[in-house]
Amino acid sequence: MLASAQAGALTVLCTNPIWVVKTRIFTSSANNPNAYRGLIDGLVKITKLEGISGLYKGLVPALFGTSHGAFQFMAYEELKRWKATRGAASQVGNDKLSTFDYIWMSTFSKVFASVTTYPYQVVKTRLQRLPESALDVKYEGATDTVKKIYRNEGLLGFYKGLGPSIIRVLPGTCITFLVYEKVSGYFRKNASG
Repeated sequence: MLASAQAGALTVLCTNPIWVVKTRIFTSSANNPNAYRGLIDGLVKITKLEGISGLYKGLVPALFGTSHGAFQFMAYEELKRWKATRGAASQVGNDKLSTFDYIWMSTFSKVFASVTTYPYQVVKTRLQRLPESALDVKYEGATDTVKKIYRNEGLLGFYKGLGPSIIRVLPGTCITFLVYEKVSGYFRKNASG
């Protein structure tokens, strides 16, 4: 688990500057004179105007994001264990779980992980975005962002965009888990030895 956390943290450290530029490109209007023309332009402008620390805006919430997979796999494995203890599956193990079982378990585990960890994405995005005008809310760090979102938008403010996010990732999640289970089941049945 420690190695996984370290790998996740290293990935976040290496990719955070890319996410800052991506977020700013996506959230800036074409009319904004500070809008970036692309990745390199964004990296150069951020470094010149904000220093290296500008490339790491939203780093703390992004580090929390590494827990998403842990929540998802924990929920998935618990659902498999629960399902395997009932009905015909309890006599022969996970190999008798149906395709539908794998799909609903992967769906539920992804939704659980998303609902549990989604607020970090909202906080991270707010920290990384490029203000459009002087009237925009200024965020001064993760704690300040959390306070301002809660004060101005309530608890639901932390879940803006959750629905489209879940719809975007569910097909890939279901396919990945189903293929993994079917292929590993095939190898378990046909392993020599």
